[in-house]
Amino acid sequence: MYVSGRLALVCGVSVFFIACGKNEQAAKDSAAAAAAAATPAPAPAPAAPALNLADFAGKWAVAATPMEGKDTSATKYTLTATADTTGWMLEFPSGVKVPMQVSVSGDSLLIKTGTFSSQRRKNVKVHTEGSLRAQGGKLVGMTTAHYEGAGADSVLHLRTEGTKMP
Repeated sequence: MYVSGRLALVCGVSVFFIACGKNEQAAKDSAAAAAAAATPAPAPAPAAPALNLADFAGKWAVAATPMEGKDTSATKYTLTATADTTGWMLEFPSGVKVPMQVSVSGDSLLIKTGTFSSQRRKNVKVHTEGSLRAQGGKLVGMTTAHYEGAGADSVLHLRTEGTKMP
């Protein structure tokens, strides 16, 4: 009986030390977690600079080339851009002038026209919308032409590229 009492005492003390050891480790883990939470997160990367319409001010020689269909000849026009959203204008070689609405979304310039006489399709009205970006000193992007009453051929996608005029 004397041996079993000692054995019970040794087991009890062992359990006590094991339990205390785990609590100290938990305290260390809690302290480490609190320290990590107190460390500020790294600052987010700076946002890309906002698109500045003044960078586009001036005249641009633009070519819009269809991406599908039989006729892939470019439609050429002069884009007059201003330092704000007013006064933007397309001018075709025929003399037709078309006011544009412009807005900025991220790194893109969103463009839209009202309805005007198509320069590609005779006696057809069209309106356009698209997105342009500055790339290598040029304006590049996509334009979609919506033709009135053209049935299945009512939409034309064009690759658009403009070079700043001196």
